[in-house]
Amino acid sequence: MSPGRFLRSTTARLALTYLALFGVSVMVLLGFLYWSTAGFMSRQTDATIDAEITGLAEQYGQFGTVGLVRAIKRRAADARASRGLYLVTGPAGLAPIAGNLSQWPEEAPDAEGRLTFTLEYASELGNAGGGEVNLGRARVFALAGGLRLLVGRDIRERLEIAARIRQSLAWGMAITVALAALGGIVISRSMLRRIEAINQTSRDIMAGSLSQRVPVGGSGDEFDRLAENLNRMLDRIEALLAGMKEISDNVAHDLRGPLARLRTRLESALMDDGDAATYRHAIKATITEADGLLTTFNALLGIAQAEAGTPRERFTDVDAATLLADIAELYGPVAEQRGLDFHVDASGNGMVRGDRDLLFQALANLTDNAIKFSPANGIVRLDLQRADDRIRFIVSDDGPGIPEQARADVRLRFVRLDQSRTTPGSGLGLSLVDAVAGLHDGRLVLDDNAPGLRAILELPC
Repeated sequence: MSPGRFLRSTTARLALTYLALFGVSVMVLLGFLYWSTAGFMSRQTDATIDAEITGLAEQYGQFGTVGLVRAIKRRAADARASRGLYLVTGPAGLAPIAGNLSQWPEEAPDAEGRLTFTLEYASELGNAGGGEVNLGRARVFALAGGLRLLVGRDIRERLEIAARIRQSLAWGMAITVALAALGGIVISRSMLRRIEAINQTSRDIMAGSLSQRVPVGGSGDEFDRLAENLNRMLDRIEALLAGMKEISDNVAHDLRGPLARLRTRLESALMDDGDAATYRHAIKATITEADGLLTTFNALLGIAQAEAGTPRERFTDVDAATLLADIAELYGPVAEQRGLDFHVDASGNGMVRGDRDLLFQALANLTDNAIKFSPANGIVRLDLQRADDRIRFIVSDDGPGIPEQARADVRLRFVRLDQSRTTPGSGLGLSLVDAVAGLHDGRLVLDDNAPGLRAILELPC
């Protein structure tokens, strides 16, 4: 990926935002550390000066000015190791009386008498000779008789330490920002590679390669979960497209015969010089053939709606017992006309969330099949059972049944077994029931009724 494209990407902008926030956070943290360290050293210096003043005050209280001067001279002689600063002068303008400073500082003290100043050691007073220039921190007092006292500390080492701390913090800040920037770039490029893999797969699919899938890294992270969801979606789309192709092929194959018969019958009626009864017979046969075609197309439409996912807004609470009673009311007379023993048991009452029209059509298909394939004087049963959070609609008969090895095939469109070739139908009934069951998060179970078939539509309630 080119640098320009990388910088325009969302991940790069997120990385830069993270870098800015991280840099500000580190800067605030390091600034606090520096303020705490430098402040501690400054407070320690002032505390040391105050301790020196307390000791000199005791000398001054016991021995007066002479004792104070003697103590200052003694301490100034040892000041090379302690870095102490001392100076006693007469009234303004007079030369120093005692101490290791050559002159009184020009800087003005604050309200507490403290000041930071540029100092020059007095070589004749026993410290670093040669007029070495440094900085000092001190506190001043006015004594009796116009004398002035200054007690302080050379803060050159403290300032050097503070400078080293600042330098270390600056390097730490620079290294931290550099590492954060490098980490942001690495992470951004890694994310972009994962996204580019998704984009490449999308381009391949748009180019016609529907079998392509988004690679899964195996780490189980968010990108892997996204890839898995996208792959499941692509599997679903591919299955739907394959189903559409299968439907198109099946429609072209299975409906060509009925349409040809329809045209032949109409053409024969047109060419025949028959009477009105002949024409009426031809028209009735044509209408029957057209009804069969409409039934097939309606079944295909129902399957397509179920597999595509009927809008959930159409789902309502459906009373399972009432639904079964409506099926029994519709097909009871048909079963009686065929001499069948028709039993209904709706003791397992419950509510089902779903599309009532599709559920009714699915149960109607199962009941119609049971009546159609039952022998004379056979038994057809409609049962409603409830087990925990499941509702089971059971339609059983004592017909020829479906061999176990063929129970998966009969769910496919336009599949008809040999024993059903002589009965009306298109081979779409069980396909519709299976699609409706899937739409409602349920399942269709085909079991042996010994003899006959036991079809179970199981739905959550």
